[in-house]
Amino acid sequence: MAKVANALDSYTAIGNREDLVDAIYDISPTDTPFMSAAGRNTATGTFHEWQTDALATQNLSNAQLEGDEVARAASAPTVRTSNICQISRKDASVTGTQDEVNKAGRNKELAYQMTKRTKELKRDMEGILLGIRVKVNSQHPSQNPGPSSVPETIARELGGAQTWLATNTSRGSGGTDPSPADGSDAPGDGTDRAFTEAFLKDVIQATYTSGGNPSTLMVGPFNKQAVSAFIGRTQARQAVSADTILASASIYASDFGDLMVVPNRQQDDAVAFLWDYPLVTVSYLRPFVNFPLAKIGDAESRVILSEYTLEMRNEAAHGIVADLLTS
Repeated sequence: MAKVANALDSYTAIGNREDLVDAIYDISPTDTPFMSAAGRNTATGTFHEWQTDALATQNLSNAQLEGDEVARAASAPTVRTSNICQISRKDASVTGTQDEVNKAGRNKELAYQMTKRTKELKRDMEGILLGIRVKVNSQHPSQNPGPSSVPETIARELGGAQTWLATNTSRGSGGTDPSPADGSDAPGDGTDRAFTEAFLKDVIQATYTSGGNPSTLMVGPFNKQAVSAFIGRTQARQAVSADTILASASIYASDFGDLMVVPNRQQDDAVAFLWDYPLVTVSYLRPFVNFPLAKIGDAESRVILSEYTLEMRNEAAHGIVADLLTS
């Protein structure tokens, strides 16, 4: 085999166009299952409040004399609780030249960069809402007392889900629930252990007993596989085609109702959440806002931000299995 003499080849030719596909491939996960499924509410201040209540304990000795004089019982007041509206943002700056030159995979660079930033912001928010984050700097007298406080120098932070859940919990040895369960205290770490069906069933039962009706079990990727290995009902049947291998669980049929099993790549893999969605929402003081920054040179800058908080309407409606192995 020999090359034809004096044949011009691609190694020495000048002017061959580059072979660049007119697309950009990005598989970074952008799904936010919790924000997508939880309710959406409106906040009207940075210190967002709501009320909870509970019925009196069941009285199995409630038998009264005929004609008995009523001893007037005291009425318990509602419980007023709160969370903080946090600001999260992303920004991008692009020179005028870069926005105009011919590019592969996108038309305007700034528009492309802002699309990326929006996805990144939603991912940040999902992790913040579900994380161990203690609420900070409400500017409300009960949260930030005293003339020496300088709240404007500290960013407000919301209390994440793991700082609220304390009623229906399963934790590893030494693990502690947040106290009080109002977003102001972090849970204590326990010894990590494998996720078992027994842990899940205990929390489901506790949640039902408390009055909750969870519909979703939300887990990280590793523990989604653990759930798929749960035995469940030994007589359960499901028809599949001959060329299908059934190795996953999308619904867990508990004694107290079916749970949709939802994997979440943005949450802590060491916890499993039970959600009763009507009783947890994301409340927005400012939903996603996109605006330009002042121009200071031959470049354009834009910001996207959201001001939001977690409204844990009643933490006893939900549950958590914590301190789980992640590998």
